[in-house]
Amino acid sequence: MREFAALYAELDETTATKRKLDALKTYFSRAAPENAAWAVYFLAGGKPRQAVPTKLLCQYATEFARLDGWLFDESYNAVGDLAETIAHILPEPSTRSDIGLAVWIEQRIAPLRGAAPEAIRAALWRYWDELETRERFLLVKLIGGGFRVGVSKLLVTRALSAIAAVDSKLIAQRLMGWTDGAVCPTAQGFLQLIAAPSDDEHARRGGQPYPFFLAHQLVNAAESLGDLRRWQVEWKYDGMRAQLVSRGGENWIWSRGEELITDRFPELAALRLPDGMVIDGEILIWHGADATGPAPFAELQKRIGRKTLSARLLAEAPAVLVAYDLLELDGADLRHRPLHERRALLERQVALIAAPPLRLSPLIVADGWRELAQIRTQSRARGVEGLMLKAVDAEYGVGRTKNVGTWWKWKIDPYSVDAVLIYAQSGHGRRASLYTDYTFAVWDADQEGSRRLVPFAKAYSGLTDAEIAQVDSAIRKTTIEKFGPVRSVEPTMVFEIGFEGISLSPRHKSGIAVRFPRILRRRDDKSIDDADTLAALKGLLAAAP
Repeated sequence: MREFAALYAELDETTATKRKLDALKTYFSRAAPENAAWAVYFLAGGKPRQAVPTKLLCQYATEFARLDGWLFDESYNAVGDLAETIAHILPEPSTRSDIGLAVWIEQRIAPLRGAAPEAIRAALWRYWDELETRERFLLVKLIGGGFRVGVSKLLVTRALSAIAAVDSKLIAQRLMGWTDGAVCPTAQGFLQLIAAPSDDEHARRGGQPYPFFLAHQLVNAAESLGDLRRWQVEWKYDGMRAQLVSRGGENWIWSRGEELITDRFPELAALRLPDGMVIDGEILIWHGADATGPAPFAELQKRIGRKTLSARLLAEAPAVLVAYDLLELDGADLRHRPLHERRALLERQVALIAAPPLRLSPLIVADGWRELAQIRTQSRARGVEGLMLKAVDAEYGVGRTKNVGTWWKWKIDPYSVDAVLIYAQSGHGRRASLYTDYTFAVWDADQEGSRRLVPFAKAYSGLTDAEIAQVDSAIRKTTIEKFGPVRSVEPTMVFEIGFEGISLSPRHKSGIAVRFPRILRRRDDKSIDDADTLAALKGLLAAAP
């Protein structure tokens, strides 16, 4: 625990990639395999389940520190992060613990989940009394399910590749599925992760998917890519990226987030595919063969968020897999072959399978970039986000890379409205002392004609550090009320908010939900009276497919 807490602190304190990479390499070269296994899980994106409710954490920390409740609340409001607050208010430990991360997770934290309050209290007091400040901080993050760290999975892959002297592409492939919550990290698993390559490794893959190849955002003019004939063009769908893996007479469906989602899409899991086949594509809700495009993402969310699927829901929201790449056929890895060859094989296989839930991603043909740009203007009417441009000679790479060819996403401009900041909440990690998470509102008029601000979206990305500091200062000067870590502020600041999609939502006060909201810019040139209205949002909704 001590070593991982030191690593977590170093990763959180720096934005320098080299320093983070060096810290990771040092840790993994020294850590015991069972502890390194859990470290990989968390650093690669695995999420700890909450073991103790926040209310109990606050109560028992207040009692252990012998503080009045109001003083804890004031400290929490000032700090903005629960783990940091608890770590600093607790008295010095009376002993020191050398217990490793694996034992903490498996034998100390896991048993707290569902335990009696008295048992939780006694355990937490014992744990806090043997840990120093940064270890307590990490412990509360793990217990409360709020662990986040500023390191990418790619950086973890590079560190493991360096200490094991194994190709990073192979490490990335072995890491697929590592963060699936149903699999417990083990010492044996970590040793296999960094082991030398073996001849039978591919045959032992089971239902494991391949690392996803990701596209880059096209920022230059499309014409700069040269001859259009060098590019395969497809629609960019707004669904769930997934791989359908068929091996050993069984199907597995994996999301891009490495979550096993087979049980959420039984119609896809029931597809009869040739053994040893892996298809890359997009899961969408598609109403009938005659529909010109997929249903909005909000309908797919109904399937994603349900643990049990009724016959009615399956009928009302039928899922399809729009296939656009073939990664494996007859057990052979095809990723090293050029895209045009993989595409030809994919077309042949989809035709042979001939099942309605499996669709082939259509290719878009144009005489030149100007005609293609005109076709791109149809995107919103078709319910898609724009175009995908894929080099016809590109291999299937790992992550967002350009060393084996490139994929570009040529997205249409987002929807945008001008909105007023009305609530703010502090961030996490190095931004825990700053207000970085914002709630935005637009104007709405009642029957008498009086106007009020109605919240419609939350956003936290899009501002630079300097801009965040300016907004944070303004928030502190215009605070009206405090609700725990949230501040209600006097409406003074207008921002342009961009988003990819819009739909009806009875769960929101505005009656509208937006997809991927982010801050495009601060509008110092506008007063709050100039902000957009709920009617304007509904106008965008009416124009949406």
